[in-house]
Amino acid sequence: MNTINYKVFVGTVAFSMEDDSICGKIMGIHALVTYEAQSVDELKAAFQEAVEDYIDLCKRVGKEPL
Repeated sequence: MNTINYKVFVGTVAFSMEDDSICGKIMGIHALVTYEAQSVDELKAAFQEAVEDYIDLCKRVGKEPL
């Protein structure tokens, strides 16, 4: 399985044949957070944005992000 890393988070990397995109989800958290892109550079940015959004959400609800 291919993975991507940002801060302390690890995400999956998979190719979707259905819509010709690269997609994934953040692993090791108690939520389902996904991201999708059309290129590797876009996927990196989408993953980092998903991580930051997840961290912000956790702060707003008073939850540890891991």
